[in-house]
Amino acid sequence: MEECSKAYYFQRDSHIILASYLNRHIKGSCLVFCIGTDRYIGDCLGPLTGTFLSKLNLGIPVIGTLDDPVHAVNLSKNVYDIKKKYPDHKIIAVDACLGNEDSIGSIQIKNGPIHPGKGVGKRLPPVGDISIVGIVDSSESGEFLSMHNIRLSLIMKMSEVITRGIYAALVK
Repeated sequence: MEECSKAYYFQRDSHIILASYLNRHIKGSCLVFCIGTDRYIGDCLGPLTGTFLSKLNLGIPVIGTLDDPVHAVNLSKNVYDIKKKYPDHKIIAVDACLGNEDSIGSIQIKNGPIHPGKGVGKRLPPVGDISIVGIVDSSESGEFLSMHNIRLSLIMKMSEVITRGIYAALVK
C-alpha cells in the first residue's frame, strides 16, 4: 500500500491520480472536510474546494465552504459534530499547506489525518482518514505571513483539480 501520491495541478492527469487513490482507499460512506478561511488567499484552498463540491450535489456531506468555513476557531467543534453525526463515514480532509519551494503547486494525498495549523505554529486536533493537501507556498523563508503573496489563480487551479479528483472518484 503506497504511503502518498503526488501530482502537480498543471499535469493533465492530476485529477485521475487523486481519483485512483481515493477509489483504492475509500470503501463505504465518506464525507469531505475542507479546512481553511477565505480571509487569506493562501488559506482558502479548502473552503473553495468545499464550495465547488457543494455545487455538484454529490450526495455526500461536504463540510467547510466559503460561506461556512472550518478554521482554527471552530475546527474542534466541527470535528466533534461530524464524528457524532457521521460515525461510520471515512473523512477526506482537504487543506492548504506550506512546503519546499519546488513543491509549490503540488497536491498530495495520503492515508492518515491532516494536522491543521502545524505549518504556522498552531496546535489543532488532527482530522481525516485520508488527507489531501495543496502546497501553496514555501515554508523555507520561515515567514508565516508570506502566505499573503499567493496568487488566487494558483489556489483556483489547485482547487479545481482536487474537486475534479473527488468528483471522478465518487461518481460512478
